[in-house]
Amino acid sequence: MTISNPPKGKTRLFIIDDSSANRRVLSRIFESDPEVEVVGEAGDGEEALRLVAQLKPDIITLDLEMPRMDGFTFLRILMARQPTPTIVVSSFSQRENVFKALELGALDFVAKADRQISNDSQDLERQVRTKVHGFRRSSSALQIVRSIAAREKSHLVEKPTYVKPSHLVVIGASTGGPSALLEIFSAIPRGSNIGIVVAQHMPDKFTRTFAERLDRKGTIRTREAESNDVLSAGTAYVCPGRRCIEIDTVADELRVRVRGETANDRYLPSADALFTSAVKVAATLKIPLIGVVLTGMGDDAVEGARAIANAGGRVIVESRETAVVYGMPREVVERKIKCDELPLPKIAEVFARL
Repeated sequence: MTISNPPKGKTRLFIIDDSSANRRVLSRIFESDPEVEVVGEAGDGEEALRLVAQLKPDIITLDLEMPRMDGFTFLRILMARQPTPTIVVSSFSQRENVFKALELGALDFVAKADRQISNDSQDLERQVRTKVHGFRRSSSALQIVRSIAAREKSHLVEKPTYVKPSHLVVIGASTGGPSALLEIFSAIPRGSNIGIVVAQHMPDKFTRTFAERLDRKGTIRTREAESNDVLSAGTAYVCPGRRCIEIDTVADELRVRVRGETANDRYLPSADALFTSAVKVAATLKIPLIGVVLTGMGDDAVEGARAIANAGGRVIVESRETAVVYGMPREVVERKIKCDELPLPKIAEVFARL
């Protein structure tokens, strides 16, 4: 157990991991950070609950496998008592657990190669620093956490009939996107006949499990995409990590195409590539097209959103009010691309009406 008192104005970070070595590595990331201070550490959920109630941190990093009280139990109690933006730091082997944690209220995750974090894990350190700073700058992270914590957790899944989609929906998201997508997919009513393709920036070992979680959480059939999959009504596909996804036509059917990186791809997956490909097929099959840009850093989806708007499709961006990281949506707005800027619950309502 470690406690410190941060200088006034700093973001208060609390670290939970049963490995003291992991806690040292995570704490060291912010030793010289002028904006973030580690105010405490805990090695299990019971100890963490006591200290979090006392210290009231702004952000928590959480390991899931711990003695006495695991991360899931901790999250359930935390979200009932004191909802706090939480980043799961989990090994690749726990990817199913990661998405269970997202349903319980965690906002995002960082993948570590093994249970023990190496001292030279620069990529992990970069991701942790980026996500903590992204959430500290967000005015709505706490609001999103409270929304997730209060959300209905289960309902029956009904598989719709395969027919031509009434609307084609393409979604781009990055940091904070998994939780936002869970909320949106939960709002889609049974029997919906839209077709959805998602480009979520996420490690490749997690996208299949994430798609399975969306499938169980929502009423629309969802899977990780493979090339030549048919995009039918009531079907959604998630692009595999470190790949790109585009939409094509075969005869009168919509198909998805998964490909590797090209020189033109600045992001993997690329929302720009997905959105741009959707414009052509939507016009060919005369299907209404909607492009949705959710929370995330960077400017992926800007050119794709412009192409959709110029073709007469609808562009929706998540508003600053709810976006955990108002980066990707802001870029679309500031480039003067015609769009509807809506908070996440209103975006979910749009999906429900479709």
